Amino acid sequence: MYELIKFSHLAAGVVWLGGMAAMIWAVRPAAIAMFEPPLRLPFLAMAMGRFFKVVAACVFILILTGSAMLVGVDMKLAPKGWHAMLGIGTLMCLIFGHIYAVPFRKMKLALAQEDLPSAASQLAKIHPLMILNFALGWLAVGAVVIWR
Repeated sequence: MYELIKFSHLAAGVVWLGGMAAMIWAVRPAAIAMFEPPLRLPFLAMAMGRFFKVVAACVFILILTGSAMLVGVDMKLAPKGWHAMLGIGTLMCLIFGHIYAVPFRKMKLALAQEDLPSAASQLAKIHPLMILNFALGWLAVGAVVIWR
């Protein structure tokens, strides 16, 4: 059972990290190259909306499986990497929550009002936070692998 929980935890992390990589280096640059703002902004809002639903599911799975793996563990004896992953993962979840609740929500509202400059301004706030979360994700992976 532990192996299934660990696999689910790893799979959720891979999906989240892979999705961020796709959004950062494929979807966003392609949208910028192909579409003017009146088409680009709604397209990216739709793509992010779909991606964020997947991220929300991944966050749920990560919290559930991470908690299950920590049950009965004396954290004083746990590897440093576990502590780092727990802290970094918590920070990543908070950053995702902020992205979803603040700039993404404001972007969708601006698009509904056809206020493209405001929508673009909110989108510009999302990109660096997604890059930060991507870097933090790999930092968590590195910590748990290196600090065993």
